[in-house]
Amino acid sequence: MELTWQVTQPVTSLKKFLNAQGVSHRVFSDLKRDGTIRVNGTVVTPAVALQVNDQVVVTLPAEAADDAVAVSHGPLTVLFENRDWLIVDKPAGLNVVPGPANRTDTLVNRVKGSWLDEDAENLVPHIITRLDRFTNGVVWIARHRLANSLASQMQAAHQVQKRYLAVVSGQLKADHGIIDQPLASDPAGFNQMVSPAGKSAKTEYWVQQRWSNATLVEVQLHTGRTHQIRAHFAYLGHPLVGDALYGGPQLGGMTRQALQAHTLAFEDPFTHDQRSFTSTVPADWQAMIQTLNEE
Repeated sequence: MELTWQVTQPVTSLKKFLNAQGVSHRVFSDLKRDGTIRVNGTVVTPAVALQVNDQVVVTLPAEAADDAVAVSHGPLTVLFENRDWLIVDKPAGLNVVPGPANRTDTLVNRVKGSWLDEDAENLVPHIITRLDRFTNGVVWIARHRLANSLASQMQAAHQVQKRYLAVVSGQLKADHGIIDQPLASDPAGFNQMVSPAGKSAKTEYWVQQRWSNATLVEVQLHTGRTHQIRAHFAYLGHPLVGDALYGGPQLGGMTRQALQAHTLAFEDPFTHDQRSFTSTVPADWQAMIQTLNEE
């Protein structure tokens, strides 16, 4: 794929200029090895000296499909797609990446099938926001290595807004709270647990609705640890409804963790457009809410 930039101020090197555009050291190495760099239409080496008003065009090598990843033509709910991004609304029950439990029909397998059908140039989905199998909601996928690099930098700089909805068991007393407790893998199981030896983890929440035996919360993660929302609310004594791994009760007919990646928002680094996406509330959530309202 081809990307173009204009030099607008003095720079000391091509590498530093491209780094300012989001080209990481790894992408720059790929570019030197397999790509092409042109300045004002002429192919150059990385040692070229840049001047203000120069036009820099890089051609990144296409990312071929991994033959080890199976092709699936299962359905995708696409919220947005362009040259750089694919945003999908993942249903509960679908794994994001292939693994021992499912290697043939995961989100990655389905995206590969879709991109093969459209004869896309790049055939490697770069998953930016990964969800547990039974968590539904917005998943952000980069369509090429530079988009992946930029998205990772944006997340590290806290420039991406991700909000979740969760229904936790019991009644949370505070309308707003922050859970700031380190998390580590439980050596006795597959869950995460609060531990002084763990990695820092910070979860912020706002109560949206209370019922007699459950609470709906909107959640923002300030860190991105495995099972962070599930483990933090279990630590508070309010595990998510339907979350068997963390001791959450089944209420309102919900048989999986009542958690969805509800919204995603960011400024597109390629176009500078503000992008915002919202997941559809699935049928099992609607049924749960209706039942809780009636109790």
